[in-house]
Amino acid sequence: MAYDVNMIFQIAGIGIVVAMIHTVLKQMGKEDWAHWVTLIGFVVVLYMVASIVDDLFQKIKGVFLFQG
Repeated sequence: MAYDVNMIFQIAGIGIVVAMIHTVLKQMGKEDWAHWVTLIGFVVVLYMVASIVDDLFQKIKGVFLFQG
């Protein structure tokens, strides 16, 4: 697989950065911004996972010759 461990580290890194920003913003009293940062981080990770799943389905289609 082309993604191996690199994609897992990217997702974990995004999670750590989003958690730190969320904590800082919440401590500053800007809870609305903190929730928006968390939502945007979730959407970015969801998009990354969706692209991985799409690649997986394309490979499965190629293996079982469902193309066309």
